[in-house]
Amino acid sequence: MTKDPEDLEIVPRELQPGQRAEVWIAEVGAGSAELVFATDTLLLEAPNWAPDGRSLLLNGDGLLWRLDLEPEVTLQKVAIHDLPPINNDHVLGAERGLIYLSANDGHIYVAPVEGGTAKRVTHDSSRYHFLHGVSPDGTMLAFVELPRGEFLVPGRLAIISSAGGETRHPEAGSRHLDGPEYSPDGAWLYVNTEEFTSHPGHAQLARVPAEGGPMERLVESESVDWFPHLSPDGELASYISFPLGTLGHPPDLDVEVRLVRTADWRDVVWRFPLFGGQGTINVNSWSPDSRRFAFVAYPIQQA
Repeated sequence: MTKDPEDLEIVPRELQPGQRAEVWIAEVGAGSAELVFATDTLLLEAPNWAPDGRSLLLNGDGLLWRLDLEPEVTLQKVAIHDLPPINNDHVLGAERGLIYLSANDGHIYVAPVEGGTAKRVTHDSSRYHFLHGVSPDGTMLAFVELPRGEFLVPGRLAIISSAGGETRHPEAGSRHLDGPEYSPDGAWLYVNTEEFTSHPGHAQLARVPAEGGPMERLVESESVDWFPHLSPDGELASYISFPLGTLGHPPDLDVEVRLVRTADWRDVVWRFPLFGGQGTINVNSWSPDSRRFAFVAYPIQQA
């Protein structure tokens, strides 16, 4: 994203010269990852696994794309009307066949996952709404709220009915927070937060009751950890780890996608080092069977 002191406009990211976007799928049982698609013309971001288990949904150039994985790998646009350019915060309401999307106008929209006409969910244009979570029953959305044009203030946890209405702000500490995502049972919101450290930008993983309350730190880490994503069965989680001293979740760094068991977040089961960051795994990318998850790398060819 770019910064404008007057009225920040979010614009779609683009690949650098010599860079490509690589979509990978990790097999949790084997601890290996397979490159399934690569492009040097379109910066794809933030895969969601489609409800049918046969495709991924990603954003790129302000649009939503479906990457079919079988019977062959093909990429095509998802035609959604009345939708402004979107960013990399989009999540599925799988049971209802819906996808909720954060658009670059600062609002959250909802549309059929197969394409159709979008409807705006949020209406406060003085705020940016960055969506990360849908409750298991599809009735609530969890997002990060920021004053429009002010990206240096702490992100604030907010929830709203998926049908629209009044925004609520559950208790969730006082420092910067991002990535609120519901647990499979709907009882918790999993987040990254700076609540537990005095070092600027040192995000750590935590969870907070879905209706708000005291935070529970999940792991103490020297790395800067973002975007915890639980598998549908709740037994595993993936997240992205940035180098010590990183501010925010920028692009184009040597990072690590980690797999842990939720019974003990300190025990890293598998590590997947890559060049990426922003766009790699911003939203939940688990397959419906909890056996695989997707992420995106952005290698740059050295001249």
